[in-house]
Amino acid sequence: MNTLRINAVRLQNNIRDLALFGLNEATGGLDRTTFTAAELSAREWLRDKLLHLQLQVRVDEAANIWALRNGNAEAVLPVIAFGSHIDTVPNGGKYDGALGVLLALEVMTVLEENKIATRHPLELVSFSAEEPNPFGLSTFGSRAISGKLSQKDLAGVRNEQGDLLTDALRWAGGDPDHFEQARRKPAELAAFLEVHIEQGKRLLVRDIPVGIVSAITGIYREEITVVGEANHAGTTLMVDRKDALMGASEIMLAFEAVCRTHPADEVVGTIGRISNEPNAANIIPEKVNFHLEVRGERRSQIQEVLEAWSELAISIAEGRGLTLERRLILDQAPEPLDSFIIELCAEQAQELGYPTLQLGSMAGHDATHMASLTKAGMLFVPSLGGKSHCPEEESRIEDIEKVGNVLLQSILALDQQLNR
Repeated sequence: MNTLRINAVRLQNNIRDLALFGLNEATGGLDRTTFTAAELSAREWLRDKLLHLQLQVRVDEAANIWALRNGNAEAVLPVIAFGSHIDTVPNGGKYDGALGVLLALEVMTVLEENKIATRHPLELVSFSAEEPNPFGLSTFGSRAISGKLSQKDLAGVRNEQGDLLTDALRWAGGDPDHFEQARRKPAELAAFLEVHIEQGKRLLVRDIPVGIVSAITGIYREEITVVGEANHAGTTLMVDRKDALMGASEIMLAFEAVCRTHPADEVVGTIGRISNEPNAANIIPEKVNFHLEVRGERRSQIQEVLEAWSELAISIAEGRGLTLERRLILDQAPEPLDSFIIELCAEQAQELGYPTLQLGSMAGHDATHMASLTKAGMLFVPSLGGKSHCPEEESRIEDIEKVGNVLLQSILALDQQLNR
């Protein structure tokens, strides 16, 4: 079995075919957001592929797609699962998420065509709604199966067109009335592996084809509101102004400075979704609202940034006579991945002759939530130019093939080495 390899030509054809669903002819990007017509069609394409392999295909209550290949052990062993997601961001790329599902499909195909029996049952999974989406619930499917999302979280949720999430879930084959039955028990799973593009340049600049993820970043997000005083832009002297926009700008720049000077390279901060009121040319801004986000491999790193920035923000607001309001939106802890799987993947890559790099994931993934259920690991494929979430997203088939072979051999090694 050490000689088994994936079929790169077949994989490349599947990448091309799946990328036709949601193709934006004007930009070359993909518009395959959650539960849209394009995404539902892509789901059918995937189901047909899985049924062709005579796998046991089901759609759970959260509309996750599962495809089971039975194991041959006399004692019932838990499942080794692997996969990712096929939904995209608006005008996204053809690799983010989809590559992990297509490589899982390729692994299943190789095992079937070579009639390889495994001790453990194997399950491909394509998770629902991993990306931020019109319904505002990302990593939807993996949060559902890990018990972090419940039926009450779906109640009354609509997109901008007024469509109910519960209706969209039914269109995709889910069941909002029995949503919590999608939850998997830790005893059902032996391990989980996910392949994803890196979405950065660390592998590319080092010319290393295989990334082995050590931990998934923590994400902390707040809504910040800076309140000043509206007044006439011409008649109000500078000394008398309580300009919310100028104060907010200084607070934002202070945040950037704190993130830039943090000693850990993988600590990053972003300001997004800014609104300014009343947003008129001749009125001093009264209120500015923005989202602030910090990501780090350890919670302590995130806390260091927040503490340093908070002190500066309070000082800036007080000095300008402004009010600072803060509301927590998200506090997702960093998630270390399983050391046994990390070492096993490194060993398989070494036997294949592929250089590897251990690195933290600076984006969130479904593996974050799977890690609360079972041993979880991730493999990264280099991203050309570090580009992702855009039409220019690209990875070399040579790198994809190497990571696919590591995935294949790692699943076979897990099957042999795990005794539960």
